[in-house]
Order: sequence, then C-alpha cells, then structure tokens
Amino acid sequence: MSHSDDATPGHAPTAGAYITGYLLALVLTLIPFGAVYYEAFSPGVMLLVIAVTAVLQLGVHLRLFLHLDMSQEQRWNTISVLFSVFTIFVMVGGTLWLFYSLYARHMMVGY
Repeated sequence: MSHSDDATPGHAPTAGAYITGYLLALVLTLIPFGAVYYEAFSPGVMLLVIAVTAVLQLGVHLRLFLHLDMSQEQRWNTISVLFSVFTIFVMVGGTLWLFYSLYARHMMVGY
C-alpha cells in the first residue's frame, strides 16, 4: 500500500498534507502583502496579483484542508460548495449592480 499526502476515504490525512497546505497558504498570503508593501506593480496589476493569489489560495484550502475533490465520496460536498459559490456570486453581483444603478440615477442632472 503506497503512502500518500492526501486523505483517502477511511484514512486520516497525514501531517505532510497539512504542512504542505500551510506552506502554500503562507506563500500565497505573503505574495500580495509583499507586492502591496513594496509597491512592486501598478495598481491594476496589483489587483490582478491579489485576485489570482486569492483564487489559488481558495483552491489550496478546499483541496488540502477540506479535502474536497471530484471523487464519488466527495461529489455532494463539492456540489454544495459550488452552489454556495454561485449563490454568493449572484448576491454580490446583484448588490453591485443595484448600487451602480442607484448611483447612476442619483447623478442624473435635471431629474
């Protein structure tokens, strides 16, 4: 039986998987902090760096800490996380759309 750093059904995750996840999360946190602190990029590129590292860190947390994957045992957990992400996207997107619409209507001159 081969040893793996990943959690398999019926087996506890190893310390190596947690250490790997911790180190990846630490690096993915320090990258945007360093970019902002040292003003390494323009503001637009800085936002892109922050967004990309945030998405990568989300993937690290889901995979290495929550042990979500597309295996048959984890399928419903993964579907519920995807539904939650979709719901949050709709709520935040709808709120931003509403605020922008209200702002644009209040800035109309003569009405």
